Amino acid sequence: MIKIAIAIGILVSVTILMKKQGMSYRQSILKTMYPAIMWSSKGAGKKQTQVNTENKIPNVSFYSLSTKDINGKEFNFAALKGKKVLIVNTASDCGFTGQYEALEKLQEKYAESLVVIGFPANDFKEQETKDNESIAAFCKKNYGVSFPLMAKSIVIKKDQQNEVFKWLSDKSINGWNHQEPAWNFCKYLINEQGTLSHYFPMTVDPMDALVLEAIEKK
Repeated sequence: MIKIAIAIGILVSVTILMKKQGMSYRQSILKTMYPAIMWSSKGAGKKQTQVNTENKIPNVSFYSLSTKDINGKEFNFAALKGKKVLIVNTASDCGFTGQYEALEKLQEKYAESLVVIGFPANDFKEQETKDNESIAAFCKKNYGVSFPLMAKSIVIKKDQQNEVFKWLSDKSINGWNHQEPAWNFCKYLINEQGTLSHYFPMTVDPMDALVLEAIEKK
């Protein structure tokens, strides 16, 4: 344990000395620690994953939804027909923020068949306090994010919950799932027919075999 503590201390010290431009010290440390965070939580991910095994159809069409993107423009989900969609609630100051990089890799890998969409939110321990413009700049500069980002909003079940996340987390609407995001970087996969097929918790990396298998499933 002492050796581990010393190793972590050295890692943190090096990270502070090599602070990344465009990131706070906290963000630099979290980015460096991300592999260790995922390794320590890997076992929980599979157990918390939820699957629409009965292929229950939503009572409200996914394609009827719309929201504002991070630039304030209307984003209509009808434009996503025929593709799988991975919706993720995101934050800039979270231990799982390193998943931005994996999400970008996922989008590049399945560019023809998948659309990744990020929904910045400040719902967990105030880990996304930036405004929309700053969020967009942070994601582009530090993680090369090119997939669509929506305007910062509320994603958990409370007043003014984003309508998209209301659809994702209310089984009377989506047909089967009542799970709201448990933390930042939870993932919801919608298939080509507009049916919610999977919920992956923050402890499942976007490039995990569980996610890839779900995306590749016909």
